[in-house]
Amino acid sequence: MPESREQLIVFTRYPEPGTTKTRLIPLLGPEGAAAFQRRMSRHALACALRLAAERGTSIEVRHEGGTLRRMQAWLGPQPLFRPQGRGDLGRRMADSLSQAFAAGAERAVIIGTDIPGISPAHLAQAFDALGRNDLVFGPTADGGYYLIGVRAESFRRGAPYLEAHIPWGTAEVLRQSFAIARAAGLTWATLGRLADVDRPEDLPAAVKTLSAGAPASSLSVIIPALNEADRIGATLAALPPAAGVEIIVVDGGSRDATAA
Repeated sequence: MPESREQLIVFTRYPEPGTTKTRLIPLLGPEGAAAFQRRMSRHALACALRLAAERGTSIEVRHEGGTLRRMQAWLGPQPLFRPQGRGDLGRRMADSLSQAFAAGAERAVIIGTDIPGISPAHLAQAFDALGRNDLVFGPTADGGYYLIGVRAESFRRGAPYLEAHIPWGTAEVLRQSFAIARAAGLTWATLGRLADVDRPEDLPAAVKTLSAGAPASSLSVIIPALNEADRIGATLAALPPAAGVEIIVVDGGSRDATAA
């Protein structure tokens, strides 16, 4: 049972090297791409846990890959962990919402973990918007959305914006979702637009955003590098995260993709 009438559902993937953030592998390598996935997921969960502390929202993590033990070893025992299940993204989101409402939630919000700019304020705004609307969306810069929220009474009347044949992963997702919601007579609100991280060119802004929100460091680890594009990702992935520690890679004029 949800601990409150609000439930936040975090969609993520267990960061197995070679299966996560595959479009970043040419630049970061399998280990580096998985490490960046871990970093973004920890940021999203930290925002979720802060929201829970501030307003009592229940938190659930829906994951692809991994096991309960591996998820708890990675993110800790506090959230409720459940597999995302089968089907396309729309079906998996619909199933998670259905279970949340069946357990007593009145408002539910789903977020992804590849949005470095997301904050507890975005999540609070989403739940507040559901007090006046059937739906809430958080648009991404590439035409999709990083957040969708639904009221229980609206969901029970049907969820065509999830069940229709929406081309997930394309620039048409949000536009088609709006059109379907409009045809169904549903009202919605939108949050501020944020950038997600899918391609190598998304990385510089993502790193800057994540670093801006990080706590002050008491220890800096400096790694000199020169033409290490093939190995730097694995090196960074091998360093365990620790509070108050920052990792600085100093490039000595590499002619490959080390700096990127």
